[in-house]
Amino acid sequence: MSTNIISVPKEKNKLGSLLKAFKKYYVPFVISIILLIVSVIFTILTPGTIRSLTNEISPVGKEAVEGKFIVNLDAVVRYAILLVVYVTTSFLTGFISGFILNTVIQKFSRDLRAQIASKINKLPLNYFDTTQTGDILSVVTNDVDMLSTSLQNSVSMLVQSAVMLVGVLVAMFIACWQMALVVLCSLPIMLVIVALTFKFALPLFDKSQQVLGEVNATVEENYSGQLVIKAFNAESRKVSEFKEKNGVFGTILYKSQAIGGLIEPAMSFVSFLTYAAVLVAAGLLFHNGSISEIGIITGFIVYVSLFQEPLAQIGQASSTIQLGTAACNRVFRFLELEELPEEGEKKQLLDHNHIRGEVEFKDVCFGYDPKKLTIKNFSGKIKPGMKVAIIGPTGAGKTTLVNLLMRFYEVTSGDILVDGVSIKDMSTHELRDIFGMILQETWVINGTLRENIVYNLQNVDENRLKEILVETNLSHYVETLPQGLDTEIQKESALSAGQKQLVTIARAMTENAPMLILDEATSNVDTRTEILIQKAMDSLTAGRTSFVIAHRLSTIKNADLIFVMKDGNIVETGNHDSLMKLGGLYSEIYNSQFN
Repeated sequence: MSTNIISVPKEKNKLGSLLKAFKKYYVPFVISIILLIVSVIFTILTPGTIRSLTNEISPVGKEAVEGKFIVNLDAVVRYAILLVVYVTTSFLTGFISGFILNTVIQKFSRDLRAQIASKINKLPLNYFDTTQTGDILSVVTNDVDMLSTSLQNSVSMLVQSAVMLVGVLVAMFIACWQMALVVLCSLPIMLVIVALTFKFALPLFDKSQQVLGEVNATVEENYSGQLVIKAFNAESRKVSEFKEKNGVFGTILYKSQAIGGLIEPAMSFVSFLTYAAVLVAAGLLFHNGSISEIGIITGFIVYVSLFQEPLAQIGQASSTIQLGTAACNRVFRFLELEELPEEGEKKQLLDHNHIRGEVEFKDVCFGYDPKKLTIKNFSGKIKPGMKVAIIGPTGAGKTTLVNLLMRFYEVTSGDILVDGVSIKDMSTHELRDIFGMILQETWVINGTLRENIVYNLQNVDENRLKEILVETNLSHYVETLPQGLDTEIQKESALSAGQKQLVTIARAMTENAPMLILDEATSNVDTRTEILIQKAMDSLTAGRTSFVIAHRLSTIKNADLIFVMKDGNIVETGNHDSLMKLGGLYSEIYNSQFN
């Protein structure tokens, strides 16, 4: 399946989206940054104290008294205490800043996951039809984690680096402007290295996150399809397919990491050259008397180390920063996907206790691709309480018609009315509340069997629940479970395909909706069970408007109205007897079951 997702404007500012999502954490974030700046300032003050302390204990520039050099112990102690205070303050403020910042980022990541979970429920169905499950899961897990890690490692580092560079540069010019100019010459070279690395590596990191999503999608597909893979001996083929995609991911990641990895040795090379240049300059200046204190040189060596450290940190973290940028793009590209329209202002239009069940299709046209219609000018009127069967060859548009009725997709043109009210005017919550639905694709949740049956309902009568278990032929299975209905179903594989179908039927019967849709509701059960369930379904559909899609035409012989569809159009209409006499497509399909 392709990973063609709903497009969003490429020019969308992801940084602006990130800042907007981060808005609620501005206050603690600012406090953290202020503390970090304080920590850096005290770090910058440390070399000056070391310089003063060195001058106090150094004999350079001092006269000997009786062959001995006099050391001012009070000054030494004062500078030593000051040095301890600076280092301790720097440590404490840095620790508190890091604690606050990490807490903020983890809470921000938690909020992002919550936003993604909420977003999933607001996306149109066609997004899930055109996007691999593994790719969506990769956004929730890998991309959010990578963004969190990048923020955690880079935010404090970038702020600290910026303050450190400016502060140390000012301090160096105060200490010795000649040597400061020597150090400053290395800055453009380092900035060019960083800029070139980001330019060439960032697109590769962005691509690597995208391919990682495809790799995860392949893993998810292979995991969920193990039964089919083993049944058709396709293990080797699937391993080869995975190796191919994994190889592409590995190649892209290797190239990006290789380019990103060049920055650290390049920065180290420039740093060592800068150290050498500073020492040469210091020697020349000391020789000609421009500087006379040895403390200036020792302090300046510390300044050079502090000046080089921020750029080296950026080099070391460049890969993480660029991966975080790529992850940020994917996360906010997902969060900015087009959502279903808001329906908060729509009021309930029908009295759900008095639903008549009249449904009318008026010249309905629809196509998954606007240029290619699947259903063309479909019209039909269903009277209240009728059992309507929809049959036709595969791809005729049967399930599509039901999807339009439930507004899983919006009609391209035309309208659908329920009790005279257009479904466009109803909220999707109201519309889907009046339909009970049993799909061909079964779905169970991790939870107890009771939770799977009652699902989103409250205060379900226990006696009615027992009756439903009997009617759906589930009572014997429940009796074999160690805790009955309260037995945990940890995985879908805990139930057979037929049992899962029975659970979905029981779920619909528990809902007791005014109208019903049955899409191959008994396709996964045996013939005997189908006969038993059919009786329960006949009882359930009595007096209710129901739509039944079935390939086993024996199950719809008693339908009040049968729509025979072909290529998106109704080609025949009537009941079983009239359509058999007509001798058309229905008769052909019905008789083919016995050949």
